[in-house]
Amino acid sequence: MSQENSTGSDQDPLVIFTPSGKRGRFAVGTPVLTAARQLGVDLDSVCGGRGICSKCQITPSYGEFPKHGVTVQEGALSEWNNVEQRYDDIRGLPKGRRLGCQAKVEGNIVIDVPPESQVHKQVVRKRAEVRHITLNPTVRLTYVEVEEPDMHKPSGDLERLITALKSATGHAHIEIDTHLLRPLQPILRKGEWKVTAAIHEGHSGGHPRIIALWSGYFEGPIYGLAVDLGSTTIAGHLCDLSTGEVVASSGLMNPQIRFGEDLMSRVSYGMMNAGGDLEMTQSVRDGLNQLVDDIAKEAEADKSQILDTVFVMNPVMHHLFMGIDPFELGQAPFALATSDALELSASEIGLNIAPGTRTYILPCIAGHVGADAAGVALSEAPNKSEDLVLVVDVGTNAEILLGNKEGVLACSSPTGPAFEGAQISSGQRAAPGAIERVEIDPVTKEPRFQVIGSTLWSNDPAFDAEIATTGVTGICGSGIIEVIAEMRMAGLVDASGLIGSAEQTGTDRCFLDGRTNSYRVWDGNEDHPAITVTNGDIRAIQMAKAALYSGARLLMDKRGVENVDRVVLAGAFGAHISSKHAMVLGMIPDAPLERVTSAGNAAGTGARIALLNREARTEIETLVRQIEKIETAVEPRFQEHFVNASALPNASDPFPILRALVELPEPSFNTGGGDSDGGGRRRRRRG
Repeated sequence: MSQENSTGSDQDPLVIFTPSGKRGRFAVGTPVLTAARQLGVDLDSVCGGRGICSKCQITPSYGEFPKHGVTVQEGALSEWNNVEQRYDDIRGLPKGRRLGCQAKVEGNIVIDVPPESQVHKQVVRKRAEVRHITLNPTVRLTYVEVEEPDMHKPSGDLERLITALKSATGHAHIEIDTHLLRPLQPILRKGEWKVTAAIHEGHSGGHPRIIALWSGYFEGPIYGLAVDLGSTTIAGHLCDLSTGEVVASSGLMNPQIRFGEDLMSRVSYGMMNAGGDLEMTQSVRDGLNQLVDDIAKEAEADKSQILDTVFVMNPVMHHLFMGIDPFELGQAPFALATSDALELSASEIGLNIAPGTRTYILPCIAGHVGADAAGVALSEAPNKSEDLVLVVDVGTNAEILLGNKEGVLACSSPTGPAFEGAQISSGQRAAPGAIERVEIDPVTKEPRFQVIGSTLWSNDPAFDAEIATTGVTGICGSGIIEVIAEMRMAGLVDASGLIGSAEQTGTDRCFLDGRTNSYRVWDGNEDHPAITVTNGDIRAIQMAKAALYSGARLLMDKRGVENVDRVVLAGAFGAHISSKHAMVLGMIPDAPLERVTSAGNAAGTGARIALLNREARTEIETLVRQIEKIETAVEPRFQEHFVNASALPNASDPFPILRALVELPEPSFNTGGGDSDGGGRRRRRRG
């Protein structure tokens, strides 16, 4: 969100809140809580700013933020005061936290509002998809009875344990984690020489290893955790390794958002701030440990019984997660430090689980096509498809796959955060109260909508009562897609992306807003401001969808085809947009609507497959080497497609299948005379 609060002067400090992106200028001495309330930032407080409830905890960030255009100096907030010290002494404040009611603005500042300080908690909608997975995990339990020590047969307890396990499992060689040597003898004697061992069997060679031990017979459960570590959200699925059942799913916002919403902003932060990359590494690891705590609590599971973890992520997140500076990914030739799959101990990457827990990270495909795309490929298996399938994982950075049994191509496309509700005037991430579904009557031009947390439409008499707690707080990514597509179908916006005036559209919901027009979706009330769609919002979506479409068209060019047989929309965002609205905007190539389906969180599903079936790890490592990688940044055709793809739908594609189903009006709201080229630019008339 780029609009600033209008009450401050240009000389006042700039205050930027993440993850909402809301910003404004405020006089020196303004409490952070006051600034948040004036901007409509979701920052909790129940004690009236007296420093008692601690609901308004915030995390200030310092350094250079190229994305936000500010440098935050030490001293940008007032000094730690006695109220904060008293609270810290009694209850404790996490390191780096301040109380928003006590910290006052002294200079330009970037402030992160952590999830626990938000009234309307973010909804991370990366659910576990129902999928049949052949169960063959890397960790199994084995119960054995160990020969007791004998003075006449001098051998160590470990050696006799391994002998018993070899006999029970058929393995010729078994090793043990060194952290188990200290408790080994007490465990054996407590169990009267009966013991259950958790043995990890790697898929790519190496000896099986004992990673956990229990006295006597232990039947579990033991768990594995599959994690989709996205640039915006982190989602995890806790699975029972003996049944494959997903026992709990949880998610949270990636705490790295405060360093930049898009990946290149984070690369820039690391370049411009000494130690910035390690700061981001610690941030995401802290977030993952919070996820582990949350998901274990939800499942009522003992963290010590989580023995295997699998991760998918894009290349920048991959490097930051591993503690590798992503500097080289910010410039051609976009070289990865390592692209192969990684197997390591969870403790090596700072995860607070069991000492023996293992971590597997899927391989990256290329410099901008990461392990998340590999997870999508494993989940959707385009290499096994008889027909030509386009798989689009929609997010801040879109991963795109095109292929069938004859081969698979892959690329990534920098769509930016607009699809997540960022850079949108009334935008927000998915949370209760956010508009997510929209319909506009093509005759009256009146809208109706649904918000997250309610099943009612806004024109239902009971709607206001049902949302009395949350209110209508903004519009999320799926909502902005639907409302712009509905505006296009209702004749409120033309092919170039311009919103018409009240006179041109026949509705006073369209109104002059500066130099352009805006459309009012919701009138607002005394608690919440009106929700509008501006021409700036439409431009942000045009740029994002043009990048997405151009990546798909580039792969189709490389394959030498004009059409695809089917389209699969993946990712949390892809699961919540309708194929019709996506096609009206020209986000995806023309295809029969019944052949456009949603795969939900396909990257997370791929992680879950690799968690529960070790043979799938070998499969994806083989497939990644066979996928042809296309780098959009150096392809001239990508720029050509991008220029043509900003129209609604695209100027260069007739979309015959779409137009047979949806009648799109052809108004032109360009008021400067002459013609428009369909992409919002002026075109000289021929004499």
